[in-house]
Formats: sequence, C-alpha cells, structure tokens
Amino acid sequence: MAISPGSDAAFSSQKSTPSESPQTKKFPQTEEEIFYMNCRAAYLTVFKSSLENIVSKDQLYLALQHAGRNPSQKTINKYWTPQTAKLNFDDFCIILRKEKPTSKAELLKSFKQLDVNDDGYILHTDLYKFLTKRGETMTREEVNAIINLVDVNADGKFDYIKFCKLYMTTNEQCLKTTLEKLEVDSKLRRHQFGNHVEASSERDPSPVRKPSPRIIRKTNQKTFSNKGDTRSSLLSATRKFKTSLSFTITMGANSNQNSKLTEPNLIKDWQCMQSKGCFFLEEDGEIVSHQYRMQIAQRSMVYLTIKPLNLSQVEGKPSPWLSVDTTLYILKENESQANLQLVCFTELRNREVFGWTGELGPGIYWLIPSTTGCRLRKEVKPVTDEAQLVYRDETGELFLTKEFRSTLSDIFEVIDLDGNGLLSLEEYNFFELRTSGEKCDEDAWAVCRENFDTKKNELTRQGFMDLNLMEANDREGDPCDLWVTLHSMGYNKALELTEACPFVIDIYAEKCKPKIKAVHMEACSGQLEKAICKSVLSKGDAKVMDGYENIIVHTYNCDTWITSVVENKSDEKVIIHINNELSKNCVNNRGLNVFAVEVAPKSTMVCQHVMPLNEQQEWVYYCIYSLIS
Repeated sequence: MAISPGSDAAFSSQKSTPSESPQTKKFPQTEEEIFYMNCRAAYLTVFKSSLENIVSKDQLYLALQHAGRNPSQKTINKYWTPQTAKLNFDDFCIILRKEKPTSKAELLKSFKQLDVNDDGYILHTDLYKFLTKRGETMTREEVNAIINLVDVNADGKFDYIKFCKLYMTTNEQCLKTTLEKLEVDSKLRRHQFGNHVEASSERDPSPVRKPSPRIIRKTNQKTFSNKGDTRSSLLSATRKFKTSLSFTITMGANSNQNSKLTEPNLIKDWQCMQSKGCFFLEEDGEIVSHQYRMQIAQRSMVYLTIKPLNLSQVEGKPSPWLSVDTTLYILKENESQANLQLVCFTELRNREVFGWTGELGPGIYWLIPSTTGCRLRKEVKPVTDEAQLVYRDETGELFLTKEFRSTLSDIFEVIDLDGNGLLSLEEYNFFELRTSGEKCDEDAWAVCRENFDTKKNELTRQGFMDLNLMEANDREGDPCDLWVTLHSMGYNKALELTEACPFVIDIYAEKCKPKIKAVHMEACSGQLEKAICKSVLSKGDAKVMDGYENIIVHTYNCDTWITSVVENKSDEKVIIHINNELSKNCVNNRGLNVFAVEVAPKSTMVCQHVMPLNEQQEWVYYCIYSLIS
C-alpha cells in the first residue's frame, strides 16, 4: 500500500502478486534433471565449484558418500587406479550411474547371514570377528564405534534392523541437506556444472554426456557391483557412522513452574517504556521480527518482559499465537553495532510472560526477540472458504465487511509500536516494507495526511481503515491487493492469525527512564544465532563425541524448552545425524524426528529447539546424535 504524491489513484500501489510468465514458468523435472541436481548437490558439498577436479581417493570417497553411496575400498580402487591423477564432474556423474545406492533389502539380506538365531540381532562377538578378519577389514576403533552406537546396541547385541533404518534415513537426510543448501545458494544454481548447463525454461533435451577416456575404458570392462558382496555392503554401511551419543531429559507437566518469574518489589515506582512488535513466518519457514535499540542513561536495576500481544478474540476462532513462546536476548553495543556482547536473555517465565531482572550499566543495548519455531509454523490444513472483505450496498457504494474491519483494527494494534493509538511515518513504513517491500517518503506521507484522518501528523485508526477502503475502490472491489496485505501479516483465508505472533516488550528501570526504538525487521538469525549458541554453551550440559574431542553437543534445558547446539572445533565440516524418534510428547522446530545437519569447521550452530506438545503432560526428550563420516 505504498503511497506516492500525484492523484487519488496514487494512494495505493500495485501489490506484487504471484504470476508466471513464459520465462519463469516451471516445468516438472525429468529423471535426468533430478539425477544431475543430486550429482551437483553432492559435488558442491565437497568442492566450491563443479569445475574443480577430484584429486584424491579421500575426496572421491567423501563425494560419493554425500551422493548417498558408501563405497568400499574395493569400489574406490576400481575408479582410482595408480594411473589416476584426477577425475572431473562428468566422471563423477558416470560413477554415480554405475554405483547404485545399496537398498534396505540388500543391506538386511547381508546382515541376516550373520543372524544365527534369526531374531534380528547379531552378537557383538560375531560382528567383531566378521568385520575384522579376512579380506578388507575394519579397525578395532571403527568396530567399537559401531557397537557403541546408542540406538542400535543393547545387552551385547547389535540390532541390525534398527541400524538399516538408521542407515537409510541418514542417506535420505544427507541428500536432503545438500539439496536444501544448493537451493538456498542461488549463485550455485547459476553455475555451469561440468559440461552440463541447467535446463532452460524451454526445456532443452538433456545433453549427451561425453565421458573421459579413462571412464570409457572402465565402462568396457566387467560391470562391478556390491550386490551379493556381503562384506563390502556391511563394511561400507557400517563405516558411515563414526560415533554417537545421547541425551535423555524427563520433564514433568507444567515444569516451567520451577523457574517462575516474579516482579521486583516496588516496581510501581520504577519508570517504564513499552514497544510492540511481531514475529512473521516466511514462505520458506524462516522467522523475521522487529529488532530494537535500548538506551539506559545510568546504572540501574532493570526488569524486562516479553509476551504475546492480546488482540480481539472472536468466539469459536482459534488464537494460536497466544501459545507461541517468546524470548528476548539483550546484547550490549561496544563501540559499534558489529561488536555486540551477550548480556542475558529472558529465561524465567510466568504463564505466557518471559522475563529477566538484573543490573545494567549505562549504554546502548540491542533487544533481539526470538521464538523457537516449535509452535509458530506453517499451517498444515489448508483453509478452503475465503472470508469476504468488501461488499456493495444497494446504491453500489463499496464498504469493508465487519469481519475485515475487525482484522484491520488488530493489524493497526500490531503496527502501532509505541501504543499511542496513532501511526507515525516510521511505524507505517515497517508495515509497508512487510506488505509491499516499499517505503513511503515524506512527500507521499504529506499527501496521506491531506486525504485521510490524522492527528498530530500521525494516521488514526479510522484513517488506516479508509486507506484500505480506497485501495479496494481503486481495484473496483477486487480484494486481491488486500489479500496480499493480509497474507503478509500472517492471516489465512479465514482471517485467522496463524503465521505471525505479535508481542509486547515492557522495560522497567529503577534509576532512569529507559528508551526503546524499533530499528530493523530482520530474519531471526545472524546475531541471534550467535547469542543463542553462546547462551547454550555457557549454561548447557556438554557431551564430547567419543573419539572426536573437537565435536561437542551442548544441551540447555530452560524448563520451557530444550535447545541443542553442535560445536565443531575441527578444521573440517561434519555432518551430524539427529534422531528424536524415542522422545515422547515433544515437538521440534524442524518438524522432523530424524534429520541431519552440516556444521562448518570452527563454528557452532543451533541444532534444534524442542518443546512439549502438551504442557499439561509429562514430556521426555530422548535424542541420539551420530557423527557421520
């Protein structure tokens, strides 16, 4: 709804609605294109560009693993002979065509030959003998890593049925992770991969690939396969997992009562400031929110809270945002915005309010709101019935429906950040950037003030209503632009607020009047990710991966939710497989019980947040972390 001066028609902008031109229209991918996309994803997990060559056995082994293959040494030696100096991306694609992924049935069949009791288990002694004797063998350390895997071993026996399931889901999740990474990086999608250029929208036929001479020679030889080769299948599958560890935390119903938030004494005598804001759920599942700067003039005791904002609630309609968890991270600005130091976060709770009390010195602080994403998530059940936004009376005049006016009133409540009942240009521009991606300048705002109800140079609630009515009139009653606004603000077709969570921040200071100002609306990442990792590392329990002292899993239980962070101190990136299947009454922010994450070298990353599905019942967090080679 960007405003520009000129005429009445200039009061509304053309909202960008999804449309497909012949140039952008997507066609279903062919099997060939899917194959090449998987090849690219695997290759670019190991190399910066597909124009780089594989120059060692280790690189070939790693690239094949990322492509869902787990080659034995025999397979590696087949393609990397003493005469091999390098392999290119085209060679890699040809290898993948020849080396099919091991199926679950093949793997089960291989293990079953060692199952002397036919009960789904293999004694550790039998497994050890088989994997360390004769032919290609595993080292004692490699076998110990397998028999120490938490979720597939018990009472001296190896549960190979569970292991096969773990193996298959890990392969799927590794591929999913690499494909997601490729999708996110648009630059990689524009690369020319080897001799294969991504198909254009006009769908050129897939190119005929030209293998290098060394691969042609191998193609003419006997076709190799691991099928029937029990030892190779088992060795390649079991080598995938280096080590694992587990966390178990049992939480009682309403466990947050143990860390109840209480107001300071005499808080009614403290000075207070308030600001509102909102979490918005993007199409890709990312969460964005307002971020704030706070100024404290002198050293003072401070009481900070954040909670979901109460809006008008219609009987019979859900209010899902009221159950969304909200947290506020407080960071001190030192010399520059880039140099922020974590001070604290609002970890104590009283019902829907999260807060913190402590002393803060004078200076500038950044307040970064956060939500785990466990409860603010994409709607699963689509809404089919669309609410009516406008109607015409018997004279043909256009009006906003009562239901839509109520929704607009709630939106006004959310975007009125300082809560004074009026919209300043600054407040209105947060709304404009969210809904249209544009800002309203001073000249356009002057035109707005001339044509709509304002007070003290700020837009009133009625003026905001009239602005939306004008937009509907400009479209001759077509509500498409209005729906763009509503969807951007988190509303579904039934005018239910399902993909946003408005919140309110209250700041009390004993010795001075605090100041707060919304300065950004950004993704909940970057500084926030660093702050969460730092808080978990300082407050959580740490477990080191057995045999890999540089890989540490930190888990922090704040009673309301549990957060895990993976710390990778090594010089190589690692892939961690996460299994939550044995957890009870739990939901995590990723929406998957089993998934994999890639952690860059010398870095930390938030692995997952976990909350109870039903706070009135006991919940059990049982998570297994496995290091994948």
